[in-house]
Amino acid sequence: VKRRRSATIHFKSTQTIVLFAQLALNNWTACATKVTRLRSMTGRVMSNNEQPRIYLITPPQFELSSFSNDLSGLLDTFDIACVRLRCASEEADDIGRAADHLREVCHAREVPLVVENHGKIAVTHGLDGVHLTDGARQLRYIREMLANEAIVGSYCENSRHSGLTAGEAGADYVSFGPMVETPLSTTQPADLDTFSWWSDVIEVPVVAEGSISLEMIEKLAPITDFIALGTEIFASADAPAKVLSAYIERIG
Repeated sequence: VKRRRSATIHFKSTQTIVLFAQLALNNWTACATKVTRLRSMTGRVMSNNEQPRIYLITPPQFELSSFSNDLSGLLDTFDIACVRLRCASEEADDIGRAADHLREVCHAREVPLVVENHGKIAVTHGLDGVHLTDGARQLRYIREMLANEAIVGSYCENSRHSGLTAGEAGADYVSFGPMVETPLSTTQPADLDTFSWWSDVIEVPVVAEGSISLEMIEKLAPITDFIALGTEIFASADAPAKVLSAYIERIG
């Protein structure tokens, strides 16, 4: 029976990563052995019938009123673990306005809202945390800026090394992706082996994101804690609720 940890995106998980000189030397066997020992001490497992939860990513641009209505409908209908605000604009006023609208929608339904990269926006507008898109580079700085209970996630592309570094630096979750190569890809896609390895030996929850197909979500379900969906839902010609329902059905 495959044993996995319980995971929640709401609270900071106990960090169980110990990175000695093996990390710098990429000695994965030695590092994984240490992590496995520490993980077994926590006694936290997840039964086989538990499934990954959905984590929503907003479109980079959207009309506030109509998108708020769409998001409200999704949160009322489905079990959503978290919502991430992704804004194409770099103007604080634009991001703050969107943050205020979506915060009301999410918090009314007790769903946390995080923002990409902007720690000051999270503090000023009462958001639940920050998702960093540059691995662990800003993680310690952002962690110091935010309250202890704030969520800090780290996108690590396809790099186990970056993921381990982020976990050691205090990330509450690590995400890998995209799952397939796209015209805008700057790295190779994340592979299923990375999720399987991480799920087996690392305590920090793992998120899959980026170009996730219906077929891919079936493969990811047994080896992830959260599956992040954004353009897969909101860029579809079909209604968001219809698309999301199809994804959830594939999880099982």
